[in-house]
Amino acid sequence: MSRQRTSPTSTSLAPRQLWTRARGVLLVLGLILIGGLVLATMRSTEHHGHLDPRSADPNGSRAVAEILKAQGVTLQIATTLDEVTAAAGANTTVLVTTPDLLTGPQQSTLYAAMNASGGRTVLLGAGDASIGTLAPGIASATSTPVAAREPRCSFPAAVRAGSVDIGGERYVTAVDAAETCYPADGRPSLVAVENPRDGDTVLLGSPDILYNDRLDQQGNASLALQLLGSRPHLVWYLPSLTDASATEGDPDGTSDDSAADGFLALVPSGWLWGTLQLAVAALLAALWRGRRLGPLVTERLPVAIRASEATEGRARLYRKANARDRAASVLRTATRGRIAPLLGVAAQDAHSLETLLPALSARLPETARDPRDLLFGPAPADDAALIRLADHLDALEREVRTS
Repeated sequence: MSRQRTSPTSTSLAPRQLWTRARGVLLVLGLILIGGLVLATMRSTEHHGHLDPRSADPNGSRAVAEILKAQGVTLQIATTLDEVTAAAGANTTVLVTTPDLLTGPQQSTLYAAMNASGGRTVLLGAGDASIGTLAPGIASATSTPVAAREPRCSFPAAVRAGSVDIGGERYVTAVDAAETCYPADGRPSLVAVENPRDGDTVLLGSPDILYNDRLDQQGNASLALQLLGSRPHLVWYLPSLTDASATEGDPDGTSDDSAADGFLALVPSGWLWGTLQLAVAALLAALWRGRRLGPLVTERLPVAIRASEATEGRARLYRKANARDRAASVLRTATRGRIAPLLGVAAQDAHSLETLLPALSARLPETARDPRDLLFGPAPADDAALIRLADHLDALEREVRTS
C-alpha cells in the first residue's frame, strides 16, 4: 500500500457520513420547529390573545371590558411598564394579567409605583416568581383545580358575588388586615389587602372569572366587575416580551429566562407533546434498528469469485477506509490460524497468547523476530509499517514450516 496522510480509523465517521445519517432527523426537527412558529404566528395575528380585553375568543376578556365601559369605567390597555406607572393614581385600578412574566426590576418598579399611587392592584395567578415582591407578607402554596367555590369570608365583593369559578394558585398570608376568600383545603384562592393610604392589592389564584365563556356562570361577572370597576379608570396591563424595561437593570440575565418562557408559551402544547412523542419514537427506532440479529449466515454465491479477486477487493476497501488496524488484525489472525497446527496447538487455542507463544518459542528458540509483537502487537502506524508486518509474518510462517 502507498503512503497516505493520517486520517480517522475505520470506526470513525466522516463528516459526509454524519450528515447523511443525521439529515433525516434534522429535517423532521426543522419541520416541527417551522410548523410551531407558523402556528404561533397565526394565532398571535388572528386573535388578540389570552385575557386580552379586545379578544372575543373563549379565553379572551372582551365581554367584561365592554360591560365596564358601559358602566363608565375608562379602559387603557398597556403593554409596557412605563405606560402603567404613568397612568397609576388613586382613582386607578391596575390589572396585571401575568405577573410572573415580569422581571425582578420590573416587579420592584411596579410595586413602588402602586404604593405611591394609592390605587388598586389586581394580580392574576401570581406565583413564587413574583408574589414575594408584589405582595410582601403573602406566599404561594400548592395550586388547586378551578371549581365553583363559596367565599367563606367577609370581603364585601366576594360576599355579594357568592359562588365563583376559581382555583389555581393558593396563598398563605401573614398580613393581619388581609381578607382570605374561596378556600380549598384551608388555603384561599383570593386574598385582598386593603390599605387606605397605600392602596389595596387583590390576588386571584386563577383568571377564569374574566374569560368570555365563563363570565355568565356562577357569580363570576359580579366579582369581576366589583374588583375592576371600583375606580373610574382601569389599566389593563398585558406584560410584553418586547418591553424595553425587561432588559434594564438585569445583570443576572433573568429577563432572558422570562423571554424564553414567554416564547415557549406561544408554542401550542400539542406541538410540544408531539415533539416529545417523536423523540421517543426516534429512540425506539434507533434501538430497533441497532439490535443484533445473531451471527452471520453464509450462503452460496450466485457466481464463483477467485480468492485473489476477493482478497484484492477487501484490501482496496481497507485502503480506502485507511483501516490499517483491521488489515493487520486479518493478517495476524490468518497467520496464527495456519501456524497453530504446525506447532501442535489446538484450533480453539490458536489465538491465545498464553498457549501459542510458548509453543512457538519451543519450536524457534533462536528466532531473531519478536513473536509476541508480530502476532499480538499494536496496529501499524502507517502503510509502510503494515507492509513490513506482512513480510515478517510470511517469514515467520516459513521458519515454522521449515524448522
